[in-house]
Amino acid sequence: MVHEHPGVSPLRRLGNVRALDEKQFVLDAMLSGWSDQQASRALSWQTIASRAQVVRRFGEFTGRYPWEWSPGDLEDFTTQAKSRPHPAARSTIRGYHTIIRLFCDYLTDARYEWATECEERFGSTPQQICHEWNTATHLLDYEGRAERRALTYDELEQFFTAVDERVETIVHRGRKGALSALRDAQIFKTIYAYGLRRAEATGLDVADLRPNGAAPRFGRFGAVDVRWGKGSHGSGPRRRSVLTLPELGWITDGLAQWIDAARPRFTDSASGPLWPTERGSRVSPRYIDLRFAAIRDQLEWPAELSVHALRHTYVTNLIEWGYAEKFVQDQVGHAYASTTAIYTSVGDDYKNRMIAKALSRVYGGPDDTTQ
Repeated sequence: MVHEHPGVSPLRRLGNVRALDEKQFVLDAMLSGWSDQQASRALSWQTIASRAQVVRRFGEFTGRYPWEWSPGDLEDFTTQAKSRPHPAARSTIRGYHTIIRLFCDYLTDARYEWATECEERFGSTPQQICHEWNTATHLLDYEGRAERRALTYDELEQFFTAVDERVETIVHRGRKGALSALRDAQIFKTIYAYGLRRAEATGLDVADLRPNGAAPRFGRFGAVDVRWGKGSHGSGPRRRSVLTLPELGWITDGLAQWIDAARPRFTDSASGPLWPTERGSRVSPRYIDLRFAAIRDQLEWPAELSVHALRHTYVTNLIEWGYAEKFVQDQVGHAYASTTAIYTSVGDDYKNRMIAKALSRVYGGPDDTTQ
């Protein structure tokens, strides 16, 4: 394999080895070289590996090698992705196109000499198969499903009531699992109270909870250090500190109960994962998805709603409570303000209050503050 000689360029390795399957060997060398190029740009290995997987999947679909690909192959691949029983989302297809375009850019760049190598070996050269007429463009800020939204205040209360009742039901029936149910309830409340993503929540350690000198009333839970924030362009995790807010100060009582009384029954260690399993490992994002889906189905909510709705709700609520957009952006770890705006779907009560203030300001009345 080409990866057995670190520090040696793929082209030099090709010249030193006679492969039984020459085409596959060259493809592996191409992917190895592309991996080196991306690693030199300090992209994360997870990003590099996922991109290589897409390229291999595309190659398997076409049944041909990169120096044999044509624009029609990309169009057939896209049509197939959109025709599946569960069609790929527009954003997913755009991601496929971007990855294949980047790979073709690498292969057709004269500085890497792949065109010369392929011409000598196979009599054909790689080409750029992605162009403006056969790729999806980024026309909208948000390309997800319209059904995915923030929860209303009533829905949020229903959800937390349901997760708390699950704990009480298990205890009342004398069944095992009450501690796990308590843990799950606290995880969901923490996700909402700090606007976390799934991976951010499951990646928390006890040491990530810390005081905030500007808000001593919250004690040791004044802030949460998020170490596994979503990066951009393959940059790796982006760290941030999320402050505990007065409107959500109730979260500190639940965290104290969990850490002081419940968590020690899962593990003897005072440090390590904030949410351990019965076996001492870390709760996974997939587990969080399954638990949320179970509660969602119990409440007969739309299947499109996911645990990410709690993060949407957090952003929406902060805007409704009057927090500045820049503050909200920093709290949730968005690189751009436009991303925060996508998550915002203020409720009718908030909008009604705003229109009432506007009417009073223009026409005068009890809420008029300009007089």
